[in-house]
Amino acid sequence: MFGMIDLVKRHAQSFAAAIQFLTRVPVPRQVPFERPVLARSVIYFPAAGWLIGVLLTACADLLRIGVPPLPGAVILLGLWVALSGGLHLDGWMDTADGVFSGRSRERMLDIMKDSRVGAMGVIAAVLLLLFKFAVLAELVASPAWRTAVPALIAVPALSRLWMGAAIAGWPSARPNEGLAAYFADAGRHHSAGALIVAAALLLPVFRLTGWPLSDALLFCSPPQRPGRS
Repeated sequence: MFGMIDLVKRHAQSFAAAIQFLTRVPVPRQVPFERPVLARSVIYFPAAGWLIGVLLTACADLLRIGVPPLPGAVILLGLWVALSGGLHLDGWMDTADGVFSGRSRERMLDIMKDSRVGAMGVIAAVLLLLFKFAVLAELVASPAWRTAVPALIAVPALSRLWMGAAIAGWPSARPNEGLAAYFADAGRHHSAGALIVAAALLLPVFRLTGWPLSDALLFCSPPQRPGRS
């Protein structure tokens, strides 16, 4: 009995850690950001994305009542960035600065570690935000809005599923530095648990909105690790 209570407590801590780490949704409890807790939190990464998707969908429903599609898309995009704390956007800019610098691997890592944003990072961020804005404007303006709801919920959930898969399945560039050190204990069993959580949260959404099961399974399929050449 006590073992089960302890198990539930540990997973509740990891769920709260995932929400705190990946969103700006307030969690009314202190969570120990320790390696075992953060490793288990990978299981609940899709739940954090699912929560963002549900909040975006609710906001889009309200905006469709009286706000034109283009301003509505701007508000929705701003909410999306705010809910995630800009975490993915920051990583996207760092990656662009490093990868497109044309420098050596070590120099690229130094550039990505630098808190300052370079020209390539700004360009990448602008293009990404423009792309998201265009897609959101189309979705908000669509007469078939309800059929797009599963995609809007699935995208943030699956992006965080793949994030967990990358943590568990790929070696870190600098294993003993930064956030990578905190997630060093994450393994493929945590990634498999995240896939189960993603399917449990997303399949009912697809079912309720009338999407075929084949499309739902396509959305929820795990990422494939690239083969070695």
